[in-house]
Parts: sequence; C-alpha cells; structure tokens
Amino acid sequence: MPPVFAHGRLRLYLLKLLDEAPRHGYEVIRLLEERFQGLYAPSAGTVYPRLAKLEAEGLVTYATEGGRKVYSITEAGRAELADRGGELADLELEIRDSVTELAAEIRNDVRGAAGDLRRELREAASASATQVEDESWKAAKEELRKARQEWKEQARRAKDESRRAREEAQQARRQAKEAQERAREEVQRIAVQLQEQFAKSGGVLGSLAGAWLGGGATPAAPTAPAPAPAADADADADAHVGWAEDLVPSGDPARDLDRLLDRFRDEVRDAARDHGVSAAQVAEARVGLATAVARLRATLRAG
Repeated sequence: MPPVFAHGRLRLYLLKLLDEAPRHGYEVIRLLEERFQGLYAPSAGTVYPRLAKLEAEGLVTYATEGGRKVYSITEAGRAELADRGGELADLELEIRDSVTELAAEIRNDVRGAAGDLRRELREAASASATQVEDESWKAAKEELRKARQEWKEQARRAKDESRRAREEAQQARRQAKEAQERAREEVQRIAVQLQEQFAKSGGVLGSLAGAWLGGGATPAAPTAPAPAPAADADADADAHVGWAEDLVPSGDPARDLDRLLDRFRDEVRDAARDHGVSAAQVAEARVGLATAVARLRATLRAG
C-alpha cells in the first residue's frame, strides 16, 4: 500500500485516535483496520512500540485495567495535535486516496480472477457440454457471484470512507482559517480602540515610547496632560481607519500578532520622536496601555 504513515505520520494518527477516547493497543489496531475498510491492518510490532515512545515523551499516559494498558492523550499530546492540525487534515485526505487505490487493486484482482474463472468454465463446457448444469458448474457460478458481490461491497465502503475523509478535511481547514481570521480581526479591533483612546490625549503615544519603552522614569503622581491641538487630534483619530491592513496574513496567527505589535511599537516611537514626551503623558499612557493589555490577554485566553 502507499506509505501514508511515513515520516512520523502514524505517530500523529495515534494521537488523533487517543484524542477521540482512551484506548488499549488492540483497540487502536482494530480502529486502524476499520479506517482502511479492512484493506490494511498494522501489526502489534508496529503500534505498541510507538505507543511506548509517545508515553516516554509525555504525549500519552496509561492506566492498567483488567491487565491491559489503556492509553490516554495528555495535554502535551493535545497541544502537538493542535499545532499539526493542517498536517492531520492532509493525512486524512491521503488515507482516503490510499483506500481508493487499495480498492482499485482489489477490483483489478477480482476482475482478473473472474476472467480466469470464466475461461476455465468455458473450457469445462467445451469439454463436456452435457455436464454444464451439474453441481460443479453451479458451484462455480455461485463463487463468481460471491466474488462480484464482495467487490461491489468493498468498492461501496471505500467510496463512503473517501467521501467522509474529504468532508472532514475540508471542515478542519475551514475552521482553522476562520479561527485565524477571528484572531486577526480581534487584535486589529483592540489596536484601533487603543489608538482612539491615545489620540484623544494628544501626545500619549509619544510619551509611552520615550519614557517607558525608551527607559525613562515614571512620575509618582501624574498631572493632567495638556490638550492636543484639534488638527492633530483629528489626524490621529483618522489614522486608525484601516490600520495595519497592509500586513497580509502569513498563515501563522502567532507570527501575525508579532507583526502587529512591531507595527504598534514603531508608530509609538515615531510619535515620540515627532511630538516629544512629558511625565504626565507617560503616566496617562501607562493607564491606557494597562487597559489594552488586560483586554488583549482576555481575548487571547478565550481564543
């Protein structure tokens, strides 16, 4: 069969099976055989060493029940499974293709066997036309009928499994894309709200960059900041519209978040350079940034 489980993929699929429910080794072997519609079954020498290695790496654990080791996935195992979600979706598609190929091979074998059987029957009929309807001929026809029925059943199961695997993989990819888009939109929304709050305070962004990010001292008691000119406030308020939309998603939400934070830091430092920093502005900036950090933490934890 095609090497679907090459390069650690059997390890990944074992984590998937254990994520569905705790299982003992024999049950894992039986489930793999079912997923391949009985066309492939791994040996105990293939599955048990990999379960032991996963247990040694802290990705699975086991409890003894009735003299058997029942394996369960750990939080570390679930984390690896989540990190490799895209690879798992591709693996499901490859399993579907493998089942289809194996079904095709069986179909060809059945056709070849049926052709040989028909040829032998014709030869037998030519040798003795008077015995065409005897018991051996009836048995041969029944054998051919069973072979055809078995091939049809295997083909039907392979088709159903192929469709199910394709639908699951498409759903997994769609959910991953939606989660990435939601995370990006939430980060941008909070960044925009933070900019709006800072824009109302005039030079607060510059104050934060100069005294906090730049290493300046924080005053013990803040004083009221001087109001910003109306023209500058309007310009800062408009600046958030479409903020960071030029940053094309990379496919990695963690990397996209780092890029947004880099953009925010650069804009803060530019504001500090252009407008200057006061101790009162630093104090007010610290309050606004603390609020933004709390909201970002809550959002990321909820995600």
